[in-house]
Amino acid sequence: MAPRLKLFLPLILFAVLAAFLYRGLSLDPMAMPSALIDRPLPSFTLTELSDERPLVRADVVGEAALFNVWATWCISCRVEHPYLQQLADSGIPIYGINYKDDSAAARRWLAELGDPYRANIVDREGSLGVDLGVYGAPETYLVDAEGVIRYRHVGVIDERVWQGTLEPLWRQITRGEEVP
Repeated sequence: MAPRLKLFLPLILFAVLAAFLYRGLSLDPMAMPSALIDRPLPSFTLTELSDERPLVRADVVGEAALFNVWATWCISCRVEHPYLQQLADSGIPIYGINYKDDSAAARRWLAELGDPYRANIVDREGSLGVDLGVYGAPETYLVDAEGVIRYRHVGVIDERVWQGTLEPLWRQITRGEEVP
């Protein structure tokens, strides 16, 4: 290497590091992509919270729906719950995945706060959560009528999240359009 080029080596290294830093700062720190996007909702055999009847994947697919991971130990789930009730009251189908929770406490929660869910899948051991790649609660998955996961949201759903992110995707899914 020519001696003059060695003088520019620190400058070149700085430029490369600055490019990586710029790229890193432009990423959304809340974005948590899922390997299951555009893949089928995993198969499962679990029970329904209210009556403990067996539930399988075929029982909860067939129409576009939200699948909400929740638990009574999750403070954010309590914050999110009234808005989920509003969505359910407006006709949005929502299935609950009661994640690593006490079933009696979950039934009391729903009796006290209302039940926005068409059915609640009891995932006491977290097996469905592992298959979904759940980081924690609350998380919500948009699933199309064929049972394919189209989007994953980590965190609370509120008016801002629904109108800014989820509702446009929901409209695309219910019209059978591709979700970007």
